[in-house]
Amino acid sequence: MRTSSTPPWALILAGGDGIRLRPLTTQIVGDLRPKQFCSLVDEETLLDRTRRRVDLLVQSRRHLIVVSRPHEAYFRNLAIELAPDRLVIQPANRGTAPGIVYPLLRLTDRVGDTPVAVFPSDHAVSDELLLIGYVRRAVKVVRTRRDVIVLLGIEADYPETEYGWIEPCDVPLLIDGEPVFPIRRFWEKPSPPLAQQLFERGCLWNSFIMVGWVTAFLELVQATAPDVIGAFEPVRSRLGSVAEGATVERVYSELPSISFSDCVLARAPDRLVTVRVKGLTWSDLGSPERLVAALHRAGRIPSWLSQVDLARYDLGG
Repeated sequence: MRTSSTPPWALILAGGDGIRLRPLTTQIVGDLRPKQFCSLVDEETLLDRTRRRVDLLVQSRRHLIVVSRPHEAYFRNLAIELAPDRLVIQPANRGTAPGIVYPLLRLTDRVGDTPVAVFPSDHAVSDELLLIGYVRRAVKVVRTRRDVIVLLGIEADYPETEYGWIEPCDVPLLIDGEPVFPIRRFWEKPSPPLAQQLFERGCLWNSFIMVGWVTAFLELVQATAPDVIGAFEPVRSRLGSVAEGATVERVYSELPSISFSDCVLARAPDRLVTVRVKGLTWSDLGSPERLVAALHRAGRIPSWLSQVDLARYDLGG
């Protein structure tokens, strides 16, 4: 029996294609590798930086990293370093919903129900200790309320139109002494006037860092996107067997791309709460403009910055 003191697991999402940033990353590295396998902010790749950040929460033996096979050339060393059950290789990138459901099924098959913190691998954060402190608070909340999933909402610096936004309720709940806010609704990539309104109302950027029990995540997907859970049923019964690989290949060949934000989170805000993250700067490095802005804020000048044509992105030289 696991107790409430069992450390959480961390699921690191590294299966995306980095399409929006690809024109710039191709200039920087000379090939089509996705941004998570690129060294953009310092000498570490974004994925390695994320792993080091997650180390502040939980030891690496409790990290689960999901990648996509077309990127194998860029995670080959990772496959050598990690135990086979710590690296989940998708046959293809089919969006964040399959990229979360499949590793969660693998996790529950191996260790049972457990708290898990989900981390994208493309973030720049000014204060990683502070950020992980908020993740620890979220873990504390879900230990008390196993049915709840907690999202980290970043206090916005400006009315960004390319982020997803969280509109929290005005009055927080106290769960085990931690203030969390029920969520009214999500706004995805709002228009400039709406983004300004959301900013003025104190709405939050959706960091997509989430904490909950594996069962809570899977039940949330079942309630909002049952076709996704249904598609993975053949995989569930073959996890850990010699038939798992072939079954996963077949399932992914038939899956469309499915967004966890659009198809899961946005459909069930009543099952979610958010914590307000303040005191740090954050970016998801989703575009050349945001990457360069994050570098300027951090006072970093990586070697590639002088080697690419920033004028292509109207960013200045």
